[in-house]
Amino acid sequence: VMQGRRVVYIPGFDGHGLPIEQKALERLKAQDRDSLDPMAIRKLARDFALEAVKRQTKSFKEYGVMGDWSHPYLTLDPGYEADQLGIFKVMVERGYIYRQNKPVYWSPSSHTALAEAELEYNDKHVSTSVYVKMPLTSESAAKLGATTGDVSALIWTTTPWTLPANRAIAVRHDLEYVLARVVEGGGSSAAGYQLLVGKDRLAAIAELLPEGSSIAELGTFAGKQLEGLEYTSPISGKQCRVLLADYVTGDSGTGLVHSAPGHGQEDYEFGLANGIEIFSPVDDYGRFTNEAGPTLAGKEVLGEGSRAVVDMLTAQGLLLSQQKFTHSYPYDWRTKLPIIQRATPQWFANVGDLKASACESLREVAIVPESSRRRLESYVTGRSEWCISRQRVWGVPIPVFYNAASGEPLLTAESIDHVISVIRDRGGSDAWWMLPTEELLAPAYRSDGNTYIKGNDTMDVWFDSGSSWRVLDSVAKDRAGAYADMYLEGSDQHRGWFQSSLLTSNAVRGVAPYRTLLTHGFTLDEQRRKMSKSMGNTLVPDRVINGGRDKKKEPAYGVDLLRLVVGSTDYTHDVSFGPGIFAQFSDVIRKIRGTVRFMLGNLDGFTADKLVPYEQMSSIDRYMLHELYHFKQAARTAFEKYEFFRAMQAVNNFTNSELSAFYFDISKDCLYVNGEWDLQRRSTLTALFRILVDYTTTLAPVTCHLAEEVWSFAEVSRRALGKTTGSVFQEPWDQTLAEWDNPELAAEWAALRRVRAVANQAIEAARTAKLIGSSLEAELDVFVPLESRLGRLLTKHAGELRRVCITSQASVHEIGGTATMAGEFAFEDRVAAFGEDAPVRVVSRRSLLHKCPRCWNLHSTQVDALCGRCDDVVAQEHGCQELK
Repeated sequence: VMQGRRVVYIPGFDGHGLPIEQKALERLKAQDRDSLDPMAIRKLARDFALEAVKRQTKSFKEYGVMGDWSHPYLTLDPGYEADQLGIFKVMVERGYIYRQNKPVYWSPSSHTALAEAELEYNDKHVSTSVYVKMPLTSESAAKLGATTGDVSALIWTTTPWTLPANRAIAVRHDLEYVLARVVEGGGSSAAGYQLLVGKDRLAAIAELLPEGSSIAELGTFAGKQLEGLEYTSPISGKQCRVLLADYVTGDSGTGLVHSAPGHGQEDYEFGLANGIEIFSPVDDYGRFTNEAGPTLAGKEVLGEGSRAVVDMLTAQGLLLSQQKFTHSYPYDWRTKLPIIQRATPQWFANVGDLKASACESLREVAIVPESSRRRLESYVTGRSEWCISRQRVWGVPIPVFYNAASGEPLLTAESIDHVISVIRDRGGSDAWWMLPTEELLAPAYRSDGNTYIKGNDTMDVWFDSGSSWRVLDSVAKDRAGAYADMYLEGSDQHRGWFQSSLLTSNAVRGVAPYRTLLTHGFTLDEQRRKMSKSMGNTLVPDRVINGGRDKKKEPAYGVDLLRLVVGSTDYTHDVSFGPGIFAQFSDVIRKIRGTVRFMLGNLDGFTADKLVPYEQMSSIDRYMLHELYHFKQAARTAFEKYEFFRAMQAVNNFTNSELSAFYFDISKDCLYVNGEWDLQRRSTLTALFRILVDYTTTLAPVTCHLAEEVWSFAEVSRRALGKTTGSVFQEPWDQTLAEWDNPELAAEWAALRRVRAVANQAIEAARTAKLIGSSLEAELDVFVPLESRLGRLLTKHAGELRRVCITSQASVHEIGGTATMAGEFAFEDRVAAFGEDAPVRVVSRRSLLHKCPRCWNLHSTQVDALCGRCDDVVAQEHGCQELK
């Protein structure tokens, strides 16, 4: 905006989804929730979402976020829902959408399918692993040369609850397997049994046996020799086969893999390739169905059901060993409870046909930080499908109808178009639940001789948010403008919004929806721990801004401090926040306020007729404009790279090193002492005005309220100097001039500042000896080779040297062997300047003159008398007053 560009920022709110539905239902008693029909649930969820939008809008305005808050886009608006279904229709037409009965991530706690982006992993999940004997049929045992006894294939699984769905054992064709006789606890060989296991796993299996047991190889087989062997699946009693699979390895488990095609993607693909039934005897609540058998029916698979399976194996004598182990396991990121994989009929988007073009389109996108590119690409290339259906009511319906007789889905461009028109004209997606099927069906299908029922699935909320690029069509003047300049969100959105937007845009338009993608980290507490409500370490912005109940413990820092903290952090990583950090930044913002207060106070009454042209300004003032120019360039570069923390580092360095510790200190003498129309004073005020303008515009994007406050306080001076804008955001961001860039002058002042540092050592020595208090009580002799470039520079600036060193007097002399007198303190060093390395010796002593009560310099010849300079200024000002 401050660079003169029109910025269109349309705030958006995702209003659908399971979290909103659950939060809305939490307001009701448990018995009341079960009696609600879909429309009642949708009304509760809509009301909750709109309340949240109103509350969040208020907060964003308070945070100083500029946007079209009166016209946000809401994913629950009828127009947005219709546009989203338009994207879905195009994907249907192009063959990207299909329905299949296959394993998906399923949340028993949410009763719905989940996308991978809706998972989080718990590294402390505890599972039960079991080693299970799968009895071979007598015919298969005979093929291995086993003529008598108990012969079993040994499998290992970390999900005992999937054993009722076991339909095969997978082995690898090129692995070696052994038939081994096991005799437990020193028993007789007649009491033993035989196990088929991977040869490389035999030693590990032996460690599981009771003390005193023996295990001996009877025969060796290649995996391909085992293909076709048959065994009895222990829970179901079904006769199943041993089959070959490339995903089997010999470095864990037993080398034989239990396969349940209804409970895992790899198993599913294995099952399809071998014509195996996709079986999953688990319901929406994560409980065994009657198909699992009467002993298991109704039990939760992740709890009582899993224990019941282990008990059944034990009773049948088929459990060799069980162990508890801690590992990383997927959880529902909303409910924080474990999920399962379960085969159900779901709707999918074929990502396999999209990911090549999606990754290609990313080449045209600038990604901040660049390291995020590989992360996003890996998530895109690492998936082949996207489960887009959810078994909830608060969302956009998948507009499918099913043939009541055959169950075949009806999903055509014509059928979808009609639903889109109904949703657009009849108040949104509520129409899907309110209207009878006949009104939702396109006219062509109402009398085709079939009876249809409408589907109950809603779309994944990532499809909702992933359709948001369509909003830009309404504000873009042409197709080239219908792309966001930037998407920004947390790193978790590489699996979510960033990816879903990329996929839908590529499916419909063949391009990425954004020109720049910015990823930020997450907030941690001051101990670098993840923030969570259970730990009580979450950050509440309102409490930072307005303070807590106890203002001593939780002060009210205001919005700008929160913005400054955020703007000063490297957001590409996780960032720590907490009371100590806020207290630290309160000092920073206090320093900034003090800096602008100094400039505003001195500029009071400064008008255009007092401005000094650049070429007439003093050397130090022109030097400060040079520093201002480079400060602004550094801030510009940082902002353009979205490295806001570097821009704030530039602000802090300029504030502390250039202004506070140097220029302001030096300038006080002429600002407070010289006459109103004195050229030096007007030159300094001209520089201060230039600094104030660009210092304030630099702060404006981050500490916006402070910048506006400064602009308001400077109104009289601004208007007198021709700046009539009512807001700092109406000002050009950069008002520095190229002519201010003066490297030669900067080199001179860099040398003078090094000499000043040497002088400060000599002054400090006199202060330590309690010879002086203030540096103004000192006078200096600076010894330097006068013919050196540094010597010529000091001679040139001899009249300014006392002001630069903030002393009452300073003189320049040829360096020699002059001895230090009593009451004098010397400090010597070498100063690098102009490619030379010159010796500099500074001698400090207490001035013999008296302190002027007006300027505080020791320039007066009598006690309590004005010095000559002050006498002239007072007389001149008095004369001006008399003339007035």
